Amino acid sequence: MDLLMCLRISLRALRSNKMRSFLTMLGIIIGIAAVIIMIAIGSGARKIISDQIASIGSNIILVIPGTTTAGGLRAGAGTTPTLTQDDAKAVNTELPSVLRAAPSVRGTAQVVYGNMNWSTIIMGITPEFLDIRTWPVVEGREFSPSDVEGATKNCIIGQTVAENLFGSDDPIGKSIRIKRVPFTVVGLLEEKGQSAQGSDQDDIILVPLSTAQRKILGAQFPNTVGSILVQARSKELLSQAQEEVTTLLDQRHRIGPGKERDYSVRNLSEILAASEQSSRVMSILLGAVASISLVVGGIGIMNIMLVSVTERTREIGIRMAIGAKQGDILLQFLTEAVLLTLFGGIIGMVIGVAGAQLVTTFFDWPTLISARAILLSFGFSAGVGIFFGFYPARKAASLNPIEALRYE
Repeated sequence: MDLLMCLRISLRALRSNKMRSFLTMLGIIIGIAAVIIMIAIGSGARKIISDQIASIGSNIILVIPGTTTAGGLRAGAGTTPTLTQDDAKAVNTELPSVLRAAPSVRGTAQVVYGNMNWSTIIMGITPEFLDIRTWPVVEGREFSPSDVEGATKNCIIGQTVAENLFGSDDPIGKSIRIKRVPFTVVGLLEEKGQSAQGSDQDDIILVPLSTAQRKILGAQFPNTVGSILVQARSKELLSQAQEEVTTLLDQRHRIGPGKERDYSVRNLSEILAASEQSSRVMSILLGAVASISLVVGGIGIMNIMLVSVTERTREIGIRMAIGAKQGDILLQFLTEAVLLTLFGGIIGMVIGVAGAQLVTTFFDWPTLISARAILLSFGFSAGVGIFFGFYPARKAASLNPIEALRYE
């Protein structure tokens, strides 16, 4: 019996019991659909974290004020400014593993344009900040060193601020008021999206550092900054840069061995990379849990095929009596099992792709459907058919023809 004839006989056998065939496939359909949806959700989570890693820039170290003690009272981290512009300048010029460093200050303020107003984050920066964050200006221009030196009243706004203040109008060259101080919009930032903490990175206005200190946010102490963003020259030098920054600031702040530091150094890339690894593990676990339903579906196929062998025992005996070999019987029942899983796999893939799209539509969660996941699911469904269909097929092929013909 050739393969084509075997396919015809198997399809005829499956069509003769349509409802039973469909119910048998149901476990495979659900399993394949669940695997594709879970993998798509996990891939979407990894993409979110990858985008967040890309949004903060590469090889980034963040230096922020630490705890301080005065009169026996310990202040929380960041409550007292302990970092200065001179610290940032020393990090930028004295450390061989550091490419650039950018001090900044941060606060919130009400912004007014015409009859529109919006409360947003105001950040004082130096020109190096945008290079470190890999944050291009899509319209207008970036700050120049003269903007910082002259404390100019120019600003660069994020996409969210532009939408809420200007709508569809071009913001470049327009005048806005920040805490009643007039500023000219000279640039519009590229959209960044959400940060790792879930905040809107585009809801921000950037002004020159000196302008923020003198005219908007003020400074509790002269020359102090809220944080220093440091970029290492390469990924390989990131740990070295972190150690060099810590050593330099210990010297500048006169912090001896064993004493508590008044600043904190954080490797942002490592933090987000750890989140990405956790997301990858979760994606694997989701896929593994969903794969259990495939095993359950395979057991269902084995059960139904065993029932089919029992029901068709006399048919098997007749086939053997007129010349069918054991290999022919084995191939026929194995083909039926594989066809069941393949048809179920195809339907499951369609439902899985549609389900992933529904998750994106209704839950606003990005999903990524890869061709690799679909091919893997398809191959796995065929494997399930072969694995769980082999025993019933082998049992059918090993029947004694005389006893099979006598079976009622």
